[in-house]
Amino acid sequence: MESTAARKPILICGAGLASLLLAQLLLQAKIPFLVFERDAGMSFRAQGYRLRLSRECLDALEANLTPTRWQKFWDTCGKTAGAGFAALDAITGEDVTEARKYEGAAAPRRDDEAKGGKMDLSSRDGKIVGIARGEMREQFMTGCEDFIRWSHHVAGYELTDSGVRAVFADGSKSDKGEMLVGGEGIYSKVAKQVSNGKIVTYDTGARGIHGKVSTSAFKELGEGVWRVTDERKKDGKVFLITNVRANDMDDPTVEFGWTIGAQPGVIHPPNEDYAIIGKPAADIAKSLTKDWHPKLKPLFDNMNEAEAAFWKITCSTPTGVPDWPNQPRVTVIGDAAHSMTPAGGIGANTAVRDAALLGRLLVEAGGYEEGITEKYEREMRVYASEAVRSSYAGAKMQFGVNIDENSPRVHV
Repeated sequence: MESTAARKPILICGAGLASLLLAQLLLQAKIPFLVFERDAGMSFRAQGYRLRLSRECLDALEANLTPTRWQKFWDTCGKTAGAGFAALDAITGEDVTEARKYEGAAAPRRDDEAKGGKMDLSSRDGKIVGIARGEMREQFMTGCEDFIRWSHHVAGYELTDSGVRAVFADGSKSDKGEMLVGGEGIYSKVAKQVSNGKIVTYDTGARGIHGKVSTSAFKELGEGVWRVTDERKKDGKVFLITNVRANDMDDPTVEFGWTIGAQPGVIHPPNEDYAIIGKPAADIAKSLTKDWHPKLKPLFDNMNEAEAAFWKITCSTPTGVPDWPNQPRVTVIGDAAHSMTPAGGIGANTAVRDAALLGRLLVEAGGYEEGITEKYEREMRVYASEAVRSSYAGAKMQFGVNIDENSPRVHV
């Protein structure tokens, strides 16, 4: 095997969750890598919502992070009691959990629950485990800082006789790497190039806003995972999901996040820029919720406006991750491979599984070797395609979206 010192780096595009986890796993194994990120730094954009971590995601992290790194990650996560959603009417504030027990659940799940089963959101030990997206990025980034190149917008790649280079938007190129991984999200130029356009992301028309506010705003809700629904909008529903953890409720310096989702046609932003952040995004949220029940109003009246973020709800081809001819030195992970709606909180968990799988294959081989991307893509397509289908089915019910070949696409 070629010595580590002599090996060229693995080139990673984007500094999102999947890319940074892959970088962390390579760092642990002393495999050289470089990360290229278009933003100027970690704090350049709002960090978004709180993520509910699945059993599969937690298992993948525990199996691949060092014991010390895993323990630090686990200790950072919040643990919320309760196995599922509690539902509230946005206008009356009434508990409508039983009436909306099956809202957003596919028919087989509804049938299972009717037979005595229960939709279970718990991750471990009867708790719903979650972490803020920004905190998760910071955890994975720790130790990798010297290998991140900010303000580097990857526009594609160039194969060489024995490697690959990243090509940047300004026309410059990286030094040669042994392999390149596209993890730069739904606007990935790498994904478009390596799949020859087969990876397609659709704009569902649904929109969302993330926000943060001090724990004091959640006092009247109490612990649990809450889904609040407003069905009065003439163009469609608006709903909010938030995770309230009891152990932080008495510390006003801690902020909890919430996510608003709206069906197509409800939110009319000043523009369709995916990067609307701060007060403009906060104003949209306040307008949507101005008539909500008084116990919910503090979530918006007292929000940290700087942390608000507007977003388009997108989805890959609902049938799953497409096939494309394998390129041995180039592959894609996370949203670059499979964008998902927020229904079920599946997207980030699947991205983590991608990074853990590809990282494990690279670590076991001591770095790049021919066949790794093919093995990764073959296994990834199975679980990621199932995840995309599940995410889309949930979004059809929750968001009222419908994708076909004539639906608008996200332009890369």
